Amino acid sequence: MARFIFITGGVVSSLGKGLASAALGALLQARGYSVRLRKLDPYLNVDPGTMSPFEHGEVFVTDDGAETDLDLGHYERFTGVHARGTDSVSSGRIYSNVLEKERRGDYLGKTIQVIPHVTNEIKDFISIGEDEVDFMLCEIGGTVGDIEGLPFFEAIRQFSQDKPRGQCLFMHLTLLPYIKASGELKTKPTQHSVKELRSIGLAPDILVCRSEGPIPVKEREKLALFCNVRADSVIAAQDLKSIYEAPLAYHREGLDQAVLDAFQIAPAPRPDLSRWEDVADRIYNPQGEVKVAIVGKYTELEDAYKSIAEALTHGGMANRVKVNVEWVDAELFEREDPAPHLEGFHAILVPGGFGERGTEGKIKAAQFARERKVPYLGICLGMQMAVIEAARNLADLGDAGSEEFDHEAGRKRFTPVVYHLKEWVQGNHKVTRKATDDKGGTMRLGAYDAVLAEGSKVADVYGTTSIEERHRHRYEVDIQYRDKLEACGLTFSGMSPDGRLPEIVEVKDHPWFIGVQFHPELKSKPFEPHPLFKDFVRAAKDTSRLV
Repeated sequence: MARFIFITGGVVSSLGKGLASAALGALLQARGYSVRLRKLDPYLNVDPGTMSPFEHGEVFVTDDGAETDLDLGHYERFTGVHARGTDSVSSGRIYSNVLEKERRGDYLGKTIQVIPHVTNEIKDFISIGEDEVDFMLCEIGGTVGDIEGLPFFEAIRQFSQDKPRGQCLFMHLTLLPYIKASGELKTKPTQHSVKELRSIGLAPDILVCRSEGPIPVKEREKLALFCNVRADSVIAAQDLKSIYEAPLAYHREGLDQAVLDAFQIAPAPRPDLSRWEDVADRIYNPQGEVKVAIVGKYTELEDAYKSIAEALTHGGMANRVKVNVEWVDAELFEREDPAPHLEGFHAILVPGGFGERGTEGKIKAAQFARERKVPYLGICLGMQMAVIEAARNLADLGDAGSEEFDHEAGRKRFTPVVYHLKEWVQGNHKVTRKATDDKGGTMRLGAYDAVLAEGSKVADVYGTTSIEERHRHRYEVDIQYRDKLEACGLTFSGMSPDGRLPEIVEVKDHPWFIGVQFHPELKSKPFEPHPLFKDFVRAAKDTSRLV
């Protein structure tokens, strides 16, 4: 039966609970334990699928088709454990489940209340798969004191009481601000945060304190005294140059040992940190640099493309180069010639997105990369824009467009090279969708198989002709234009097993031009870079040698 670690946060948000959770999971793995990580979010959205990337960042998609918080990306990248739909839940999902049960009569006419009905639903969620792993790490979103988070805090309090003594541990992440004027590291915000936590029945066993530098012994002792934790359970979380140093940094601080001590696991297995030592060496000792432009529409918030940025880093590590990413707003190219802005880059990546804004700029970026022989990777919408660009400029379809942008009734001024997908095969059954359906969870989501053409560039990159990748989209490239496009040099090198849905396109007579309908960035890890990103960065590296 699993031991449970609950990670909470205080003082301010965005301190790095997800990273701390992921790093701890990696350290427990390094000691030979199996782990699973979960995220419990207090917001009332059912899932992040319909939330703005500017507000929430990217949506991470699991193999089983769940749209989840981006922290699950950290969990996968650090542990290699594939997340499931049952590893992410929100207040919206919890309340929806409770209300569905009430409508069915499952509660036998009882008055439905937060306690016990909502808290029981949360506890049931936490318990899923508890017999499968040694440690279950559950991160609670938000900060202590947020009104929407109270049911989750009450649920984990009850949960810890339901379990045998010593089976649950509470780790609290706080901020130690440094006041430059007085030259002091202030512990009071952490003290107040712990006081708030204790007022709702939870006492932290371990304090993880974000700070700009080391925590002096005096401040550690003060925190231990006033927060009622052991001095060796006050862990400094210092600012790092790379997030991939976090497992090593937390190990040096003794986080994994503090966790094992709290669970009274002795003697503790020795950790094998060679994987993370190699990762750190590749990060901090590159043998060159490349410049990659990401031409997107959510560039104001880097978290909107978090997995892409990390996958590029992984590709750089595999090639022993530092990848310098620059974010370019696609709308800029709707007003200006892209050439002056893109000429200095060794590769161009156009990511996914929704809606018409910025799409003409993405099309121009794809055209620049194709004509100038610059390595190009188009992901999801980035592939569709590359196909539209080829249709317009190579296949004499000057009015090529997408139903996503031109779907008004009776509007016939464009050739729908990209259309709204109304049905597809998932597993052993057919899925159907209408344009008027609810937006949340109605796309082609999760892992699907693809068949790669023998002798194609992508078959060479993957080293196989059969792959499985994660999808998140509701529009597809129409294969009725395939022959015309292939005659112009745009090859459909990857297809769904039934041959109906294009998965990958590539340009002949080009050093590296690939568009994929899926999201390869979601499966990339620092110790296992995705083949596409690994080879994309290699192509950028080759380009840099020619410049």
